Amino acid sequence: MLFYQLNKRDKNVSCFYLDIFSTQNLHEFVTLLGKTVLGKLDNHSTSMIKRVSAFFKSFRPSFSFDVITGEPAVTLDIQAEQSEVGLQEIFAYLKASGKRCYIAIDEFQQIIDYPEKGVEALLRSYMQFLPNIKFIFAGSKKHLMDAMFSAVNRPFYQSTQKIGLKEIPLATYRKFALKMFDDYGKALDPDVFDYVYEKMMGHTWYIQFILNQLFAAEKAKIEKQDVEFIIEDILQEESATFKTYCEIVTTGQLRLLRAIAKEHKVSSPFESTFILRHNLTALSSVKLALKSLSNKMLILQDENGGYYVYDRFFSLWLEK
Repeated sequence: MLFYQLNKRDKNVSCFYLDIFSTQNLHEFVTLLGKTVLGKLDNHSTSMIKRVSAFFKSFRPSFSFDVITGEPAVTLDIQAEQSEVGLQEIFAYLKASGKRCYIAIDEFQQIIDYPEKGVEALLRSYMQFLPNIKFIFAGSKKHLMDAMFSAVNRPFYQSTQKIGLKEIPLATYRKFALKMFDDYGKALDPDVFDYVYEKMMGHTWYIQFILNQLFAAEKAKIEKQDVEFIIEDILQEESATFKTYCEIVTTGQLRLLRAIAKEHKVSSPFESTFILRHNLTALSSVKLALKSLSNKMLILQDENGGYYVYDRFFSLWLEK
């Protein structure tokens, strides 16, 4: 939606998106970035291919074009030891184009796990000298993203404006969902949508997943029991995965996980009433378990300090 609005406002703006979650090192990051932007800022001509090919000496790029859209597809051949040189060439290419670009890098916290040292500093050293390029850094692991951009000893400290994406308001989301169903001759009762929204705690991905299943069902009128049937099927399908989750935690951590799942969200996990209600162990053990579960990304803390099980389906499975 953001890229759509930017292009609508200015047709000369170029927008790029890359999800780096699957990348394991700098070489894979550079290759993905190269495939995303190379050839997309030029006219699709033979002279462009020659110019780009000459520009990227470390990449040895080759181009092909979609016979229908005419869009270029690039194949890259870059050696791992040439990754830093290739990265420099990409950023030089972007700067030399002179065009205004927006590059969204999703799951940006992934670079922390790259085996190469100093990747954060390397990227910052190039990105800060690209006046025509705006970067959008997104990530699902909030605590890691916060550390990258808020810690004074990190290269990206205070380099960006931080925006936290909150849940889509219930009324707005309900209006959108009901219209989509109605447009295709299906009836989704507002109470049914509200039930899904509350059960998924407003988390867009899980709501969309369930709505997609409901939409695909061969029923003209969707009822609450349809939601329950779908959720039950999902929990059965994912049961083996959820059992694996349970095997990677200690008994004390699993007890705490179940306690948080049963209460949906816990603001004061160290209160004696909560500990006694769920038959948890000593306060010190609860603190250690909470820290470990947070590090494993099995639980998260919202902006109000409440702890909840990150995977909504896993949370529902734990309740059972």
